[in-house]
Amino acid sequence: MPAKDIYHDHVREALEKDGWTITDDPYSFSLGKVDFRIDLGIAQQ
Repeated sequence: MPAKDIYHDHVREALEKDGWTITDDPYSFSLGKVDFRIDLGIAQQ
C-alpha cells in the first residue's frame, strides 16, 4: 500500500468540515488485470 503524503490528513479533515463523507481511505478497485488505489473515496451529503 502506498504511503500517505504529508497533506493527506489535512485534506481529509477539510473535506469532512465542508460536509463531504469519506467513504474509502484509500479507494481501491480493479479494471481488468490492473489494480488502482486512489487516496480518498468521497460523497457529498
